[in-house]
Amino acid sequence: MSQENLSANPENEDENVAAFAKRFRGFLPVIVDVETGGFNAQTDALLEVAAVTLKIDESGYLHAHKTLAFNVKPFEGANIEQAALDFTGIDPENEERKAVDEHDALTEIFKEVRKQIKLNDCNRAVIVGHNAHFDLNFLNAAVERCEIKRNPFHPFSCFDTATLSGLAFGHTVLARACALAGMEFCNKSAHSAAYDAEKTAELFCTIVNKWKDLGGWPLALANETE
Repeated sequence: MSQENLSANPENEDENVAAFAKRFRGFLPVIVDVETGGFNAQTDALLEVAAVTLKIDESGYLHAHKTLAFNVKPFEGANIEQAALDFTGIDPENEERKAVDEHDALTEIFKEVRKQIKLNDCNRAVIVGHNAHFDLNFLNAAVERCEIKRNPFHPFSCFDTATLSGLAFGHTVLARACALAGMEFCNKSAHSAAYDAEKTAELFCTIVNKWKDLGGWPLALANETE
């Protein structure tokens, strides 16, 4: 399943591409969220994965662009902790999930991410997540299991909205940080990869755009006058 939400103004497209390519030194931020069968990326099942791409408008503000989300079949031999299922509310045996193999889910997400990298003249994608190394570790483990050769994401760098929220709003919990940012957050919808990824994307854009409003971007480079 996937959904698309276009927010950016298509005018001045070339300028927007240049701005995005320069904003994060050639990295394309892509928000990723996973729901899993536990905390061990090597042994525990990947049950849901979602990715949200971003756009930059003519004024240099970030917006959520497109969401891709998949329910995932546990890999063969995967461990699934009951406590994890109780927390997320996921039933891996429910046929209505229409789950796909993790190889197929990642292939579709990576295809779109590579497309956005090219469109935005970037060099590589970087994961944005709330406690991002958790999502990154599970993504990397799935890539290794599936023997996927063309992973568009940086293997260890990431942007963590928990850290950014601690700086910007004094709180690191996603729901609380969203509330402090003036965003709606539905606890009943939380712990769905698609919902959490979209809220994390909104939070990330809010923080980056707020920094811009405060004068933090674009930076005045010392060598511009040299």
